[in-house]
Amino acid sequence: MTTKQIHKLLDDFKRGKVPHNHVVESLFSTMTESLGFAQIDHHRVLRQGFPEVILCEGKTDRQVAVIAERIVAHGSILLATRATKQNFAAVRKRVRKVRYNETARTITANEHLVERNGRGTILIVTAGTSDLPVAEEARESATMMGNETELIADVGVAGVHRVLAQSEKLRAASVLIVVAGMEGALPSVVGGLVDVPVIAVPTSVGYGASFRGLSALLGMLNSCAAGVTVVNIDNGFGAAFAASRINRLPATSGFANPPHKSRPKSARRKQLLG
Repeated sequence: MTTKQIHKLLDDFKRGKVPHNHVVESLFSTMTESLGFAQIDHHRVLRQGFPEVILCEGKTDRQVAVIAERIVAHGSILLATRATKQNFAAVRKRVRKVRYNETARTITANEHLVERNGRGTILIVTAGTSDLPVAEEARESATMMGNETELIADVGVAGVHRVLAQSEKLRAASVLIVVAGMEGALPSVVGGLVDVPVIAVPTSVGYGASFRGLSALLGMLNSCAAGVTVVNIDNGFGAAFAASRINRLPATSGFANPPHKSRPKSARRKQLLG
């Protein structure tokens, strides 16, 4: 049940259209839905601002399809990650107007319910073309969460002039998601160019000593650039969720000049001068 649906239910109760018991039953009956193999959390959107997301890995095609069908039936936005073509084919039989992004490996539906709520653009940047699946997962997720998104691909440190040429776009973004494999150096470079949050996503792209993303993860955790935070290996969705929360925060005047509306300038000047 979405916030709008709850408001409508309460309005109907105030007007006498529905009895008290119906309101209570509706609220409790929509909290969770048991499917035997899954417990769908229909109230997650009220607690966290976005409905439950399906991680398709480890689930059968039928399980993915049934969960997707129930989420859509409750009037929620559908986002499924790490989806295969077989998962999509099963969902398409049960859900109308469903979409599959093969690169991102995402299944989405009810896009018309997405409300733009971001205060700026979430910019996703990749070190290489091989990082695109993770970057696309982040872009699809952030878009479904109501953000304006943009993607810049293949600007890794092997040709650092490529990322420097994008400096204007980097500085204009509200939040940056930087996706890189190999040694994971790109977030440090980007972090040194901007004054906004940078979320680093290590990928499992790389040769043997990259240890399937562990080298990139450790490199990002040891970044010398301030303001860089790191999510798990290949976790584009997690980066998008964090970026969306940051992007919904009200804009401020910055660390250097915090607002002091309660006191006049003269009082602040006296405080600073001692």
